[in-house]
Amino acid sequence: MGVTLVTGASGFVGTHLLKEMRERGLAVRGVSRSKAAGTLTIPSYGPELDWRPYLEDVDTIVHLAARVHVMRETATDPLAEFRRANVDATLHLARQSAAAGVRRFVFVSTIKVNGERTEPGKPFTADDQPNPQDPYAVSKAEAEAALTTLGHETGMEIVIIRPPLVYGPGVGGNFKSLMKWASFGLPSIFEDVKNRRSLVFVGNLCDLIITTLSHPNAAGRVLLAGDGPALSTHELLVSLAAAFGKKARSVRVRAGVLRVASALIGRKEAFRRLLDNLEVDDRTTRQCLSWRPPYTEGPALAVTGSPAAHHLPSSPVE
Repeated sequence: MGVTLVTGASGFVGTHLLKEMRERGLAVRGVSRSKAAGTLTIPSYGPELDWRPYLEDVDTIVHLAARVHVMRETATDPLAEFRRANVDATLHLARQSAAAGVRRFVFVSTIKVNGERTEPGKPFTADDQPNPQDPYAVSKAEAEAALTTLGHETGMEIVIIRPPLVYGPGVGGNFKSLMKWASFGLPSIFEDVKNRRSLVFVGNLCDLIITTLSHPNAAGRVLLAGDGPALSTHELLVSLAAAFGKKARSVRVRAGVLRVASALIGRKEAFRRLLDNLEVDDRTTRQCLSWRPPYTEGPALAVTGSPAAHHLPSSPVE
């Protein structure tokens, strides 16, 4: 296997992926708009960038760079901004990659392409029709479709990975907020919330990405990923509390009360993610690639909650 080019290499997943690939002795070239040790700094992902110097000897690409969803959007036309970053920039790189003879293009998308929530007992699968609900997810779905078409036209193999919430040392977003909650020893208010949410540890996601670089069955696939059985928000907080050496405590508050209260304090969207179901069925991924996550949730949550792990860079995650 030749060189793998990783975009977004200074971000949360990119940092972990480069470290893992180098530890395995794999040839990897990381690029990012942000300066970071061990990566090449590029001025832009836009149409003005000539990718050819960065694609020399490159056999596979992992495209992580993206404009991710933001809680406080400031753009006057969010969809246009997401399309510029997540569709146009992706296709610009992919077209030049195909012309340069790149064999395989791994696109890390999001489970939000499937939708925002699942019904009890009906997890998302790789065969579901896309149902994106916000500009970020719409842009990712459009990028997936455009890449698939490009792959058919050029012969470059396309692999699409849709992870749920990714966590691990350096995580940001809602997960970081839950970690702070647990680290302070605050009681869980979610015991009565019987939701199920799938998660994927960054080490498991990196292992899956590396597997897809060479596995023959990955070509042309949409792949979902998760650590294992989904957790409720309460179970997650209990596990995080244990990771911080705190005693798990809880205060019983009905889900309906939490929804009303979150709306009153302007945190409706953040709490929706803590109250709703979002399960993934990744059996197709495991079967077609003979893949199993190398890390189980218990140790993964423990290392995520370890204060010694918090020096890694953080960025928003799905």
